[in-house]
Amino acid sequence: MPIEITIPAVGESINEVQISEWLKAEGDSVKQDEAIAVVDSEKATLDLPSPQAGKLVKILHKAGETVAVGAVVAHLEAEGETGKSKSETPATSGATAGDKPKAKAEKPEPAQATKAEVKPKPEAEPGAAPSSTDAAKSEPKAAKPEPKPVSKTETKASAPNGPAAKKSSAGREEEIVPMTMLRRTVAKHLVEAQQTMAMLTTFNEVDMSAVQALRKEHQEAFEKRHQVRLGLMSFFVKAVIDALKQFPQLNAEVRGNDIVYRNYFDIGVAIASERGLVVPPLRNAERLSFAELEKTIGDFSRRAKDGKLKPDELTGGTFTITNGGSFGSLLSTPIINPPQTGILGMHSIQERPIAMQGQVVIRPMMYLAVSYDHRIVDGREAVLFLRRIKEIIETPARMLIEV
Repeated sequence: MPIEITIPAVGESINEVQISEWLKAEGDSVKQDEAIAVVDSEKATLDLPSPQAGKLVKILHKAGETVAVGAVVAHLEAEGETGKSKSETPATSGATAGDKPKAKAEKPEPAQATKAEVKPKPEAEPGAAPSSTDAAKSEPKAAKPEPKPVSKTETKASAPNGPAAKKSSAGREEEIVPMTMLRRTVAKHLVEAQQTMAMLTTFNEVDMSAVQALRKEHQEAFEKRHQVRLGLMSFFVKAVIDALKQFPQLNAEVRGNDIVYRNYFDIGVAIASERGLVVPPLRNAERLSFAELEKTIGDFSRRAKDGKLKPDELTGGTFTITNGGSFGSLLSTPIINPPQTGILGMHSIQERPIAMQGQVVIRPMMYLAVSYDHRIVDGREAVLFLRRIKEIIETPARMLIEV
């Protein structure tokens, strides 16, 4: 009996998902917990695992289709069931190997009578050869073409959401690719942020010399002790939390006619992957050490690329940090992630000449940007917030002695 593969619950208030891609085709063997499809929800892109080892025998919904949570999308034949069903198939027409010589010795009946007495038999499985008894009793028929398993490439090409090339009269091609559910949701939220917030951005620059020196001095011992590298993000998370404690408006939320101030710090870290942008929050980041921050961020990054983040890991967040510098961005104006009221944008580190104590010196500099909701955050608070981050990054000892 085939096993039904259903869409599991993917998070609170999510009732449907979109099948983004089938990773396996009909006829493919799969292992237990192996990903057989990729599904998109409003909050994340996730892999659909096989409940057990076996063969994927039927795909009920094509890539690109939207299906409800709990819906059956495919049938799986458990490992061993295929061989079992073949070996236990009863011999056709009731004849056994020992009966064949006897059947030959008997006087053949007229063709009409023989035809009437032949009982209908179940169809042979694909690829099975007819028995010698069947060949003797019936006229030879044209062999049925064996069903051809659909390859992964063919499955993707026939998918409704696959790239569709369209030729214009001039001979130039266009590629039409529908947006994933995750991409549509991100786009909707970004437009909402632009329409509902009084968003402004302020800028500053920070000398990264002190942080780079600390990392160089302690990297080997830190990695040996904690089994993780000391990155830049943990410094900025610590600096942001310090600044948010002084300027709580940037850690707040507008809820109707009220301002909700939070006394905890769930710092969202924007992670870009081939499956889309996700912002998992570091829950209670104020309680985490440098090593715990680095390990959690690294884990988020790996699982985001593999589509392993759970929907509940992507909800919430009181403030966001995004690092466009990892892709080479020199300066940008980040968009706030609603209902938050602030976001910090990090950028590329570049050696630039700056004036210091009457002299021109070369320093590794980074531009910082803070976008804020002007409905509850005044320009003064935003500027001082960013200046506080600059002070902490340029003198990291402040994080230890809290000055």
